[in-house]
Amino acid sequence: MKLSWTQVCARRLARHHLAEPAAGLSPADVVADMAGTHAQVMSAAELGVALRMAGATRQTVRDALWRDRSLVKTYGPRGTVHLLPAADLPMWLGVLQAVPWTAYKMPGDVAMTAEQTEQVVAAAGDALLDRELTIDELDAEVVARTGPWAGDLVMPAFQTFWPRWRQAVHLAAHRGVLCFGPQRGRKVTYTNPRATAMPAQEALAAIVPLYLRAYGPATPGQFAHWLNAPKSWAGEVFGRLDLEEVEVEGRRAYVAKGDTEAPAEPPRGVRLLPYFDTYAYVVGNQPKELLHPGRAAERVLGRNYQTLVVDGVVAGLWHQRRSGRRLDVTVEALVPLGRRQLAGWRSRWCGSARSCRPARRA
Repeated sequence: MKLSWTQVCARRLARHHLAEPAAGLSPADVVADMAGTHAQVMSAAELGVALRMAGATRQTVRDALWRDRSLVKTYGPRGTVHLLPAADLPMWLGVLQAVPWTAYKMPGDVAMTAEQTEQVVAAAGDALLDRELTIDELDAEVVARTGPWAGDLVMPAFQTFWPRWRQAVHLAAHRGVLCFGPQRGRKVTYTNPRATAMPAQEALAAIVPLYLRAYGPATPGQFAHWLNAPKSWAGEVFGRLDLEEVEVEGRRAYVAKGDTEAPAEPPRGVRLLPYFDTYAYVVGNQPKELLHPGRAAERVLGRNYQTLVVDGVVAGLWHQRRSGRRLDVTVEALVPLGRRQLAGWRSRWCGSARSCRPARRA
């Protein structure tokens, strides 16, 4: 089976609900279709999910996260903060526990022993049962349950030092005993999602088709890049599954068995993706030289910008500046935008704005 790059772009835009906003789907459905949403900046995550849904706002996503609890905010792929569907959390925990992490080793006077690590993970989980604690409150609870050594300020972080135990926060999240809770004013809170990991092989057999549906066709190396895992390990994972090989512009890649369909029409339209959406649409999508053609390779590739996507590929970036009730949006296009594209941009993104016009052509 051969797929052109144009067909691949059309598939990905449709699968990410960027061709048309999804009707009748919940925020959890959309996040599942994206194989998780980067949420280092919550406002960007809310916007990224909402723009993929018909009639949704950022409040729609907040309600799913903090009221309905159909979404979970936790440490996901690559160890970064993500929104994940609550129903899929056992699968994700099984995957994250199975990935052979190459973690940074703390110096001897900072590191914890294996026994100490298990103590603080258990202590954090116990402290967070049916509670929502700030990080300072959790510090006190963990130290009280383990010992003064857990609270030693020895872990370098942001020009200060954190308590020793915090080096196990990601591990506690991947064990299913820690996730984010709702904000308390300006303070982040944590709670215990009470989740149990799916067996590793079962979880990996589920995540690969999910990844390939959102980002495929893809190679084991691209899957490894998405998860921050060793390429050799990813190759072994792919080798155990019944996948289908396809060819994209002369390159071999894989899709889930039977998932070779592509939209009949080529990808069209201009999309403005928010901060960190580059991780959802761009990091998972490869190859980089096709996704970032021409000047986009030097201007956008490898940087966390708000991204301009034209007909399925990265074609620039955009900026915003708020002054009172006025919001100025500047689009820096790295390719010429035709009349059709400008008209589509106005109708899709300007909405009921009082004025919406290009200041100049890049």
